[in-house]
Amino acid sequence: MSFLKKTDPEIARLIMLEEKRQEETLMMIPSENYASKAVMQALATRLTNKYSEGYSNARYYQGNKIIDQIETLCIERAKKLFNVPYVNIQPYSGSPANSAVFFALLEPGDKISGLTLASGGHLTHGVPKVTFSGKYFNSVQYEVAKNGWIDYDKLEKFVLKEKPKLIVAGTTHYPRKLDFKRFAQIADKVGAFLMADISHVVGMVIAGVYPNPVPYAHVITTTTHKTLRGPRGAIILVTKKGLKRDPDMGKKINSAIIPGLQGGPHNNVTAALAVALKEAGKKNFLRYNQQIVKNGKELANNLVKMGYELQSGGTDTHVMVIDLRKQKILGNTAAEVLEEAGLVLNRNKVPFDPNPPFYPSGIRLGTPGLTSRGMKEKEMKQIAQWIDQILKAIIETKNKLGVNIDKEKKKSIRNQIVMETKFLKNINTEVKKLCKKFPIKSAY
Repeated sequence: MSFLKKTDPEIARLIMLEEKRQEETLMMIPSENYASKAVMQALATRLTNKYSEGYSNARYYQGNKIIDQIETLCIERAKKLFNVPYVNIQPYSGSPANSAVFFALLEPGDKISGLTLASGGHLTHGVPKVTFSGKYFNSVQYEVAKNGWIDYDKLEKFVLKEKPKLIVAGTTHYPRKLDFKRFAQIADKVGAFLMADISHVVGMVIAGVYPNPVPYAHVITTTTHKTLRGPRGAIILVTKKGLKRDPDMGKKINSAIIPGLQGGPHNNVTAALAVALKEAGKKNFLRYNQQIVKNGKELANNLVKMGYELQSGGTDTHVMVIDLRKQKILGNTAAEVLEEAGLVLNRNKVPFDPNPPFYPSGIRLGTPGLTSRGMKEKEMKQIAQWIDQILKAIIETKNKLGVNIDKEKKKSIRNQIVMETKFLKNINTEVKKLCKKFPIKSAY
């Protein structure tokens, strides 16, 4: 940091402020986590200086002999960890990885089917009109039942009627385990490709506490910075079933990445990913992901006992969505006020949400970051109590101010709610004490 402070003190100052913010707040956004020191060191190396367009032993640039070794090592580690015959580790992030699969296996206008955004799917799983997957492909999306669970019998009838060419089994906030075997049975009935997006649950899959899609899916995508605790990137896995369906599937995905979608890979990220994959093979990583699930269930169960409605009534994993329609609070109001107290999570749509995405009816929270700091069930109970106190204070403040949902959409009104909820400072002090007890730097 000394060189940075001298060259650009303003950026150095902002980085230190962000590090302080992370250290003093509870990271509860499910798609965030803490990379290890080894991963961080690999990212901040001279590997970022090298351009390596192409693949190992087939580059368009000279000087890549060492980079080839790093990329090959990373691929071999991924193959071994997931027990798959083909891996591409070059996607810049999850969205390009999903794009590459679509472009490799489909033609524009082909029919795809993924879970709706409100039910727990991702933008790239076919959200109509606003995403590439919904614009360039004919997207027919499935949704959860009224109880918040996927109804596989209903899904089968839907797929038999629509006959999509590709089905996405993947989520961003669906809190229950996916039945990949049932997905495969349904996809096989119409000859559809089955793509599993395990970005949120990849660490739990490796640890054996979440179903493994490898025996059932043709192709699997995952980001690398969530429960895998690696750098920001993505992996595409082609399974034995995928290569049996199309022996050229790996080559097609390679071509979709480059020249189809990207240029040269980020070599520092490749090295950091190789480190993360090695860490993921250790026993403490398995214990970590087991604890993520324990913490998720403990946090969810406490919130349910306090009277909050969670999608599907709880969680099997790390993630949960609180439906705030009963409390008549917007998700962004709750998220903004909770942040003032040091609890950082995100606004989120709930199934059958009458409100738009920017003013949704729910909040999404999870336990990967909390667990990385070493927190366990005792801390989850305390965090649930803080959430309950803050949400009740929002209700009381709204009633006092006479604020309805429409007024709440105004930023000035939400600021007023924050200002009126004076006791937040006391909770923030307690949150900082808890964070100090479980510092990031000694997380693992």
